[in-house]
Amino acid sequence: MADGLPPRERAWAMLSVCIGVGMASLDTAIANTALPAIAAQLHATPAASVWIVSAYQLATVATLLPLAALSEIVGYRRISLAGLLVFTIASLACALATTLPALVAARLLQGLGASALMSVNAALLRTIFPKALLGRSFGTNALVVAIGFALGPSLASAILAFWTWPWLFAINVPLGLLALAVGMRALPRYRGRGGRFDSLAALYNMCAFGLLILALGDAAHLAGPAAIAAELAAAMVFMVLLLRREAGHPSPMLPIDLFRRPLFALSSATSVATFATQSIAFVSLPFYFEMVLKRSPVETGFLMTPWPVFVGIMAPIAGRLSDRYSPALLGGFGLAALAGGMLSLLMLPPQPTAFEVGWRMALCGLGFGFFQAPNLKAIMGSAPQDRSGSASGVVATSRLTGQAVGAAMVALCLTASAEHGSGYALALGVVFATIASITSFSRLLVSPATLK
Repeated sequence: MADGLPPRERAWAMLSVCIGVGMASLDTAIANTALPAIAAQLHATPAASVWIVSAYQLATVATLLPLAALSEIVGYRRISLAGLLVFTIASLACALATTLPALVAARLLQGLGASALMSVNAALLRTIFPKALLGRSFGTNALVVAIGFALGPSLASAILAFWTWPWLFAINVPLGLLALAVGMRALPRYRGRGGRFDSLAALYNMCAFGLLILALGDAAHLAGPAAIAAELAAAMVFMVLLLRREAGHPSPMLPIDLFRRPLFALSSATSVATFATQSIAFVSLPFYFEMVLKRSPVETGFLMTPWPVFVGIMAPIAGRLSDRYSPALLGGFGLAALAGGMLSLLMLPPQPTAFEVGWRMALCGLGFGFFQAPNLKAIMGSAPQDRSGSASGVVATSRLTGQAVGAAMVALCLTASAEHGSGYALALGVVFATIASITSFSRLLVSPATLK
């Protein structure tokens, strides 16, 4: 395989990839922000409307690894283009939905399209860019994700101020068609290794991860302990069936072979702990600002902004640095800054000014931005070239798993104490960020011989 594309083709291919990942990021932030308005206009209860978000998450997490495995067989380009097509069609279906069940069904389809895009995102970057520029490409990718999350709440508010909620999804249609047209022309034609796709292993995988995320979601929404225990038990059964099914397979769908590589395993663990921290912060801080600090929803939106803005500023810088310096060091120091920022938020004075909140949020964003691109490079660089699809699937799975765990932790804290729960959650965020920093630094102890 050639070492990346020529500069002109590289730019066009990157445009298609960035539009795809940008849409997926923006759509997540928009849907979460607009959920109350959608529920009101569809005459749905708040509890029932949560399925608008949950259906998307379930479809995404359940299908990430199967689609990543399929991409190694048929090629990353085909999965990416199929993902763009499905996501665009599903966005139109969301915009045309007139009932909650119809919208939830469309969101399931949209989650499948997003899963296809995310499952090959990092693998495509590895084929588009030469090795010397991989860190820069991952930094640009992280910047696009940060911009999507930063723009989401403001864009949702602006759209809802002038139009109705279907336009939240309709804006994806022209963007998706543009990305599809560019991608068909520019994405590299890596054909994959061929072979047969194991449908039964895919079914086991979808059941295991789908039930796990469902259990975490039910815990977050205070479902009965018996139901949660049953879902977790079923998830474990399907996970065992998956492991037995793929025992001895040279390229397993659940890439146990890659987790035997210390750098890959430690980088993935770092990702889970870091995204759990991010999820804890993004879910708990609005409660903290509004219930504890007595700020309005509009003020809360502004107070949350410095985090994604500084991620966007630092991600390209960290990406370039990762081409010269160890991701273990960059991630370790960045995550130490994230832990310090979370601790400083926990120690806010009773009546803080916007500046006192802002610099703490900026410190968190700076630290998170220093982690993202170098860690992505460490995960992808520690996997063989022909296993890029599976490695890319693990990148997305570890991120979404961490986010789900973080949200469940916040729910438990708020259940324990409505008044102090957000503070408890921030304390947990400090713990997760500290664990992530230690795990990142521990990669310095990995012998270079184990990377081969």
